[in-house]
Amino acid sequence: MVGFKATDVPPTATVKFLGAGTAACIADLITFPLDTAKVRLQIQGERQGPVQAAASAQYRGVLGTIMTMVRTEGPRSLYKGLVAGLQRQMSFASIRIGLYDSVKQFYTKGSEHAGIGSRLLAGSTTGALAVAVAQPTDVVKVRFQAQARAGGGRRYQSTIEAYKTIAREEGFRGLWKGTSPNVARNAIVNCAELVTYDLIKDTLLKANLMTDDLPCHFTSAFGAGFCTTIIASPVDVVKTRYMNSALCQYRSAGHCALTMLQKEGPQAFYKGFMPSFLRLGSWNVVMFVTYEQLKRALVAACASQDAPF
Repeated sequence: MVGFKATDVPPTATVKFLGAGTAACIADLITFPLDTAKVRLQIQGERQGPVQAAASAQYRGVLGTIMTMVRTEGPRSLYKGLVAGLQRQMSFASIRIGLYDSVKQFYTKGSEHAGIGSRLLAGSTTGALAVAVAQPTDVVKVRFQAQARAGGGRRYQSTIEAYKTIAREEGFRGLWKGTSPNVARNAIVNCAELVTYDLIKDTLLKANLMTDDLPCHFTSAFGAGFCTTIIASPVDVVKTRYMNSALCQYRSAGHCALTMLQKEGPQAFYKGFMPSFLRLGSWNVVMFVTYEQLKRALVAACASQDAPF
């Protein structure tokens, strides 16, 4: 078996909380260029109809988007918004992933058997709670990733300046812009991601197809990433467009979705699908594998500290 061995001592809520945030930051560092490419593809053509957008598209495909950005803006452009992204993951993932098991136990009243309903409720709860806390970091991250479209001019010079500028020009409500679609997206993402991972892993272990180690974690995470991308892409595109929009461009997230449908057609809701899948698939694999190993490493470290000399 590769990696840390499973122990009989279950990880505490604190271990899960810290482990989830750290694992998510590591996953973001590795997959951030794919996320930036996804954002650029999602906002492309939002002021045009589908025919004009296709004719004047600056970005084509995942690799084409990354190469265009490197050529026109330099390699560092792939990591625009990284600081806000890491701030987001440390607060966001710690809550939505780290507290998932604790909330699931709350809904099952401590029972070891968790049905699909309890898992879905736990995923929705932690996903929505995480958005309420971390929404400003998500707004700033998306604005940074998208800012090349402003005719070469930089919308914000630094992360701190972005927070201050948004609060000054749009009010504190601007920092929570897009909360409704983001709550919907993350309730869906959390259910699809965590519940699918949970179910695939449980099925593999109960059927004795795999043991609780790296191959099992990898397979479960890859399956979770694929399911999540299919389910969450439409809400993700609306969320990105709405959070990145100028003041008064859209009246609401619903108006944003309706405008997309009228101007660009249904296919607009799956813009950036390939980078979304590449990003979510790879992010899930890195995050869950790292998370499982960090939990075991932290439990082992705590046990060794408590052990008598």
